[in-house]
Amino acid sequence: MAFDLVLFGGTGDLAWRKLMPALFQAFRHGKLPADGRIIAVARDARTDAQYRALIREKFADVEEAKQPSPEEFERFAGLLHYQRMDLSRPEDYLALKATLDARAANTVVLYLATSPHLFTGICEQLGRCGLNGPQVRVVLEKPLGHDLQSARAINRAVRAAFSEQQALRIDHYLGKPAVQNLMALRFGNALFEPLWRRESIANIQITLAERIGVGTRGDYYDQTGALRDMVQNHALQLLTMLAMEPPSTSDADAIRDEKLKVLKSLRPFTPETVARDVVRGQYRAGVIEGQRVAGYLEEQKVPADSRCETFVALRTEVQNWRWAGVPFYLRTGKRLPSREAHIVVNFREVPHPIFAGASRANKLVIKLQPEDGLELHLMAAQGARSGDQLAPVKLDLDFDKAFPAERVGAYERLLMDALAGRLNLFVRSDEQEQAWAWVMPVLQAWAADPAGPRPYAAGSWGPPASSALIAREGFVWDEES
Repeated sequence: MAFDLVLFGGTGDLAWRKLMPALFQAFRHGKLPADGRIIAVARDARTDAQYRALIREKFADVEEAKQPSPEEFERFAGLLHYQRMDLSRPEDYLALKATLDARAANTVVLYLATSPHLFTGICEQLGRCGLNGPQVRVVLEKPLGHDLQSARAINRAVRAAFSEQQALRIDHYLGKPAVQNLMALRFGNALFEPLWRRESIANIQITLAERIGVGTRGDYYDQTGALRDMVQNHALQLLTMLAMEPPSTSDADAIRDEKLKVLKSLRPFTPETVARDVVRGQYRAGVIEGQRVAGYLEEQKVPADSRCETFVALRTEVQNWRWAGVPFYLRTGKRLPSREAHIVVNFREVPHPIFAGASRANKLVIKLQPEDGLELHLMAAQGARSGDQLAPVKLDLDFDKAFPAERVGAYERLLMDALAGRLNLFVRSDEQEQAWAWVMPVLQAWAADPAGPRPYAAGSWGPPASSALIAREGFVWDEES
């Protein structure tokens, strides 16, 4: 398959930190057709050779196992090309179109790895110059807007130039192997479906924790915050996959229809429920792995009076027959004790305990990072005699051991799906706008609240109010159990 993949923002951080390593791994795995082209566009004047040298230099920052040998990079570099382009000049779009038309590839993917405020203008120019034919797809990186109004403006511009089938809104969490196995777990097995409902499940927890701070991205992060950066997209997408009804087929729209129903069923926030069910925090100086680290207000490019949240914990419910009354707890933050992402499905306790001693409810832990896997926590008798005290045990499935072949990374999977036109892992515009509509009351309540975020020490699990939030119903966060 002849393809052209155009990277707008081809010299930016996302391009060399995520996209180029993913494209190289696809090339190494034999999934990137040899007759394809990767065309980076940016404002600077460069030759193909100079761009290849830049990417070769950047590969030094990639983990060692994923670095190319000199021979591998020489072959991969044959796919790399560069074209100078000022995104505000219509004539530069016409020049890009001429470059692409001269080859007439079967598939053209335009990847917008730029600042989101440029998306509207780029899509308008692509439509005007005719770079929106049936063989063309456009990929948009998050964040897609700053609020509901800006998200709708971007979607209007995209829809004016491209059909919904051509527009691929990327959320890299959906490309993680463990997330794909979440779909397989639910809809490829009969084991859990009878239990996957309010009668058997006490609560569900989603934790997306980062150990790092904002680093040198303080100016960007201060305009974004944890709610926009992680909850509105990643956490809500995970929630929809946990709570959705079984789709009629594996078709992309059948899956996305069910996810949209979940988003529409989420209990809406009011100013009163925001105050009760949402906790926001901001990290202060603390200790991470024995090292003192600065607080958020001391980070580079962060205003001294910033009210930006670096931590969010919230409680919500899916208001339908399957899930009525089951609390879903979402939590994310920076400068937490560890880098991990996991989902915990806590089952109800047995209705009538017959064994002496302490007992724990069963739980299913879906691990997303740093490793992918499943843990099923059960109770078993400690001794040989019947009636002995029970002790917790777990069945542990490590996907890396179960599937010893090299795993496909999230961006590699999503890039290959974009080239192939597989839409299952991309977010539809109505999903995205519904997610924004759900978080807007929280943003509005915070804007009117003079208190600002609660402080928490770097290296802790957030403000104490986060533990109090879940303790109201007799539960604890998973690391506290």
